[in-house]
Amino acid sequence: MKRGKPAKNEPDWMSASAQRPITTRVRPQQPRSPSELLEPARAPGAPRQRGRVKGHGARRGMITFVNGSLTFLVVLLMLAGGAGYAMKTAYEQPGPLDHSTVVVIPPGEGLTGIASRLQREGVITDSKVLLAGFYWDRMKSYLTGVKSPALKAGEYEIRKSASMRQVIDTLVEGKAILMKVSVPEGLTSYQIVELLKAQQDLVGDLTEVPAEGTLLPDTYKFSRGTERKEIIARMQADAKRFVSKQWETRSTRVPFKTVDQALIMASLIEKETGKADERDRVAGVFLNRLAKHMRLQSDPTIIYVVTHGHGALGRGITKSEIEDKNEYNTYQIEGLPPTPICNPGRAAIEAVLNPADTKDLFFVADGSGGHAFAASIQDHQKNVQHWRQVEREAKAKAAANAVAAGQDQTAGPGVALEMPGVNVDNGQPAAPAPAEPAPAVADVAPAPDVAAADTAGGAPAVEPASAPTPETATPAVDPAKPSAIKGGKKKKLKAPAPAP
Repeated sequence: MKRGKPAKNEPDWMSASAQRPITTRVRPQQPRSPSELLEPARAPGAPRQRGRVKGHGARRGMITFVNGSLTFLVVLLMLAGGAGYAMKTAYEQPGPLDHSTVVVIPPGEGLTGIASRLQREGVITDSKVLLAGFYWDRMKSYLTGVKSPALKAGEYEIRKSASMRQVIDTLVEGKAILMKVSVPEGLTSYQIVELLKAQQDLVGDLTEVPAEGTLLPDTYKFSRGTERKEIIARMQADAKRFVSKQWETRSTRVPFKTVDQALIMASLIEKETGKADERDRVAGVFLNRLAKHMRLQSDPTIIYVVTHGHGALGRGITKSEIEDKNEYNTYQIEGLPPTPICNPGRAAIEAVLNPADTKDLFFVADGSGGHAFAASIQDHQKNVQHWRQVEREAKAKAAANAVAAGQDQTAGPGVALEMPGVNVDNGQPAAPAPAEPAPAVADVAPAPDVAAADTAGGAPAVEPASAPTPETATPAVDPAKPSAIKGGKKKKLKAPAPAP
């Protein structure tokens, strides 16, 4: 058998077809005419859907709703932003005031009422804008954890062209126009209460008179509409704070065991002298007398009982009043009265707790508004004689002034028709009217030359009791001024003040 060439394995056409990708050649459609060749190719049409997708319409409606909502929200935010910007501009722009003015916000008035009041008085232009700005500030304070602002009552000065924000800031800060009331040293608690009642810018009643010596005299500032009891509370708190501080630094010479005793002595010093530079020396005299068991013999203690602490006596102290045995009369008791007789000031309190180191036991007025001090009765007698001379000279000068005034009335044009002692018809002085008899003085203590000592230092000579002389009859005593003579069982009454 003839061996020939091996036959080639013919590939299986089915296998080859399976291995080759099947491609479909689409023969491009030839244009049917030259004009069709120039036309652009048409976009293929949408594939034909064999069936409707389930839920496609609902999803499409939801998308449309969301788009509309977002569009509405964006428009709303733009409108709100524009309105907010316009309101902020109106809230912070200069106001309508062309000059500064004063606005009174009464207590208890609500926010709406305050806004209406400000618009009514021409401070702002629109109360709604002010309310919106205030509530916006409140909301910001709440979100940031800051205390919410609140408007305070009072009397406020609003500056020229103040914006609504500046007006709100003024009312929130509470920096109102402050009034002031000055309480002088040495007034009693009753007098201070009456003084506060007379202040028309304060409100509220005072039904009780505070304890004597518990109020600190000073100038107190307040806003219109403040309650009177609030001023009293401030005076009491200031007094307690000041006295406590001074008590801690008191001198070792102070014999008092309680603050109340120091206040009693301070009230006596406040009434005895008005000169700040001698209060500590008066305190030293009183402390020396207490140490020697001498009576203080302070006139203001008598006047306090006679007037019940309601004011000045307006006349001289009588003998019966000096001899009246009561717990306040330091002519009859040893030591201090039971309570203060006024409300002492800071200087008097400091003087008591830091008294002068002196040996003086007596003092008498020196005619210059102060006192002459003495450690012995002999020196005190000299000081008394000098005071007597000052009194006589003052009386003579007053009489000379009165005579000169009467002479001036009888000369020159313009004489009043009803002027006493002038004859208008002929210009000659008329006959003087008969002098009225001097009023009888039934119960006035005579004025001794000096005060009698209460200690074993020897009793000085004292004038015997007699009818009052013209110099000592019914003298005027001013409880706010220092007494004439200190140190004895008898009391020399003050001479009347010289006529102006």
